[in-house]
Amino acid sequence: MPDRRRGVPRRSPPGRRRSATTMRIGYLDCASGASGDMLLGGVPVRITVGRVHRQSVPAVRVEVQETEPPHSRRYPVLARVLADAPLDPAFRDSAAVVLRRLAAAEAEIHATPIEEVHLHELGGVDTLVDIVGVLAGVRALNLDRLIASPVNLGRGWAKTGHGTVPVPAPATSALIAGMPVYAGEFDGELLTPTGAVLLSSLVTRWGALPLMRLERIGTGAGAADPPRANAAPSDEDRAERLAVLETSIDDMNPQLYPHVTARLLDAGALDVMTIPAVMKKGRPGHLLRVLAVPDRVRALYGILLAETTTLGVRVYEVSRLAARRRRVEVQTEYGAVPIKIAEDRSGVLNMAPEFDVCRALAERHGVPLKRVLAAAQRAAEAIEPRVLRG
Repeated sequence: MPDRRRGVPRRSPPGRRRSATTMRIGYLDCASGASGDMLLGGVPVRITVGRVHRQSVPAVRVEVQETEPPHSRRYPVLARVLADAPLDPAFRDSAAVVLRRLAAAEAEIHATPIEEVHLHELGGVDTLVDIVGVLAGVRALNLDRLIASPVNLGRGWAKTGHGTVPVPAPATSALIAGMPVYAGEFDGELLTPTGAVLLSSLVTRWGALPLMRLERIGTGAGAADPPRANAAPSDEDRAERLAVLETSIDDMNPQLYPHVTARLLDAGALDVMTIPAVMKKGRPGHLLRVLAVPDRVRALYGILLAETTTLGVRVYEVSRLAARRRRVEVQTEYGAVPIKIAEDRSGVLNMAPEFDVCRALAERHGVPLKRVLAAAQRAAEAIEPRVLRG
């Protein structure tokens, strides 16, 4: 399969460092296709910007207006404009690769030398701004990965500078090899050649929205306003990278498991589980599973070898989605109790009193533990109203 990311620069902005345990992902929902201006409206790049609605969905509409009457430009003219632009050389070269891929697709379809190609769309500064703007926006987001859903092509016929053409347009068809696409119910063109060349150049994986913690959403609108919202959102997330160590044991004294668990937690494990299992030959045993950040794997592996009877440990990477967490302290008639709070953008999701503190207070005051827990919960809800989920 050809490399769909050729020519696209990937570097972190100066002064920005990313944690080794997080992955920054962009996600494009292409249920309504994609075009250059739609993709440009979904990233923080501004040319001429307007707020529009597509069937009650608010979106950003980016338009490029030339100071002279629009006219069709051949590929060599556009390539020269790009070559003379005051851009970082590496970035300019990346944009040139994308522009040439677009022109080459048109040349192949029309059996024309690339020097004589008229681009399928406006073919002026608009095309250049779409390409340069989207590449710059994706670069500014500093993504590790850009994922996109299957792309809705539309159906029927579309009017272009070459006349009426079937959907997808011939140039679009030449650019979508290997991409997951489908024809929806909308009559008209939803994926343009510029949208196709940008998606095929930037997207690193295709599929459904992965498990993620959503950070921001940008919505870009095209010129059309069909019966259903023609908007392409781009999501940004932080998926936490963790490691799992696990081993199956059927020949160890069960009294040792609490000690092993304590050793692992003291060494930095995030969680330790001992799961009953039936081993080969029907022998009872346990699956010992440890969750940790990747840089603690070696230390935890050493503890498992030293403290258990295992001869080997399975290690694999996982992604974890977690609500934001913080702690507050509340006052009760029995004393101060720390409260663990989980929340998202909509507010507080859950609150849990610190169990060990409540148990110590119950013993000190000679009251049932459940009474202290209830008092702490009431105090917490008085200062942090919970969001009720339907």
